[in-house]
Amino acid sequence: MTINGNFPGETLHVHRGDTLIVHVVNRSPHNITIHWHGVNQPRYPWADGPEYITQCPIQPGGGKFSQKVIFTTEEGTLWWHAHSEWTRATVYGAIIVYPKKGHAYPFPKPHADLPIIFGEWWKQDIFELFDDFRRSGGDPLVSHAITINGQPGDRYNCSGQALGQHMTWVDMFKLAVDQGKTYLLRLINAAMQDILFFSIAGHQLTVVGTDGTYTKPFKSDYITISPGQTIDVLLRADHPIAASYYMAAKFYSSARAAVNLNTTTALLHYTTNNTTTTPTAAAANFSAVSLSATADTNASVAFTARFRSLADKKHPVDVPQKADTNLYFTLSMNAVPCPAGATCAGPNGARLAASVNNVSLVLPTSMDVLGAYYRGIGGVYGDDFPSNPPVSFDFTNLTIPAVYRTPATGNQVRMLEYNSSVELVFQGTNLLGGVDHPMHLHGTNFYVVGWGFGNFDRAKDANKTYNLVDPPFQNTIAVPRNGWVAVRFKATNPGVWFMHCHLERHASWGMGMTFIVKNGKGPNDKMLPPPSDMPPC
Repeated sequence: MTINGNFPGETLHVHRGDTLIVHVVNRSPHNITIHWHGVNQPRYPWADGPEYITQCPIQPGGGKFSQKVIFTTEEGTLWWHAHSEWTRATVYGAIIVYPKKGHAYPFPKPHADLPIIFGEWWKQDIFELFDDFRRSGGDPLVSHAITINGQPGDRYNCSGQALGQHMTWVDMFKLAVDQGKTYLLRLINAAMQDILFFSIAGHQLTVVGTDGTYTKPFKSDYITISPGQTIDVLLRADHPIAASYYMAAKFYSSARAAVNLNTTTALLHYTTNNTTTTPTAAAANFSAVSLSATADTNASVAFTARFRSLADKKHPVDVPQKADTNLYFTLSMNAVPCPAGATCAGPNGARLAASVNNVSLVLPTSMDVLGAYYRGIGGVYGDDFPSNPPVSFDFTNLTIPAVYRTPATGNQVRMLEYNSSVELVFQGTNLLGGVDHPMHLHGTNFYVVGWGFGNFDRAKDANKTYNLVDPPFQNTIAVPRNGWVAVRFKATNPGVWFMHCHLERHASWGMGMTFIVKNGKGPNDKMLPPPSDMPPC
């Protein structure tokens, strides 16, 4: 499935504070919804996009939905993608949010900017893949390739052909640069299943933003980027023009047995006298790429821990210094019994599942949560999602009793009072072997105020390690394997907002839940009414 026949889809260019109307017409034979990842959509969850959370899907065969996308304080790089089943495998694109007209970047203006979008590719039809995965109850088929801007690079045997002593790359993204100039690369991880390491041979990158916000700049030889996350980096083209340089990315996975071990590549090459040098295999040295080992957890968390908000007069922070709503959410892999008469590929013949606070999400199929909430229709969701794990145990112990593996199932929401200050601690668990979880919250960014390994200890961790001065302001954060992350935010966006793991297999197994932020008392503190062309259920 593609948007307007393009893979990746179109890049949307906007300025801070703009509003877009995007007319989506579904001419495919499958359901579809579109999510504007990182756009807060103030008071207007109707166009946010997650299937059966804020809307029913746009129907196949010509269904239409004109989605209003409202930009406010976002500035930097965001992205859009499908949000129904696994359609986002090929339906995604970049959103570039420039400063308001007449305003400048908080760094010298780059010569040019462009998106670098990482994705995954399967040789199998994605709808067949999804059906097989759900039917088996086990892990999905590992992807066959990682892509950069839709191309797998020259490390795959499908990507080139030998022409004499040289190699011509037919499926490789190439970036031409002028020596001495600086470029803004807008990195987007649209991959489905794993965190990525990225590097450019011989070049340091200067990180200046993430998730549509600016950060204090820092230099790094490599980037760690989670599915759903965006990172803005400056590239200084200060190398000799006679050579080409590999750009490369590979998956990071702390525990998964089956993972795509391939490396995707692209080429950075210099121009001279307005003529681009011809990239050749001899000119590019792949060994010069600085990529960490697949399971290098230290490299992953060390990079992520360096993010800090700008926290200056033009870019102030407003992190809640105290929280009046404290939430503690465990993130677990689970197993449920195989249905009678069926064969399942999960552990010990069970079906794999996933949960937040031991509740594995089961989406409704007759009405979306937002529509039911707005119209006061019962029976679609419950409102008693637990604020804490129902049972406490040593969540990160290497051996956890099997009795804790089976989750409850349902569609429960957590109500939040308008303008409440929320602290949410994500706690990874070692059930069925711990893994990293990139958690994404719709409708608002959050301040990442702390993280660590092991079980969260409020007395020790909150009092001694929290950063309440310049924490990064993100919408997606990777919870490290058998570790925790603490975030804070103000619930000032009334509506229905989804939160889920951005590893697609985990979300499909049920690692998600929904917040409902109640209306406030003022006229501008209430959710706006729905548009007239909402897709029917």
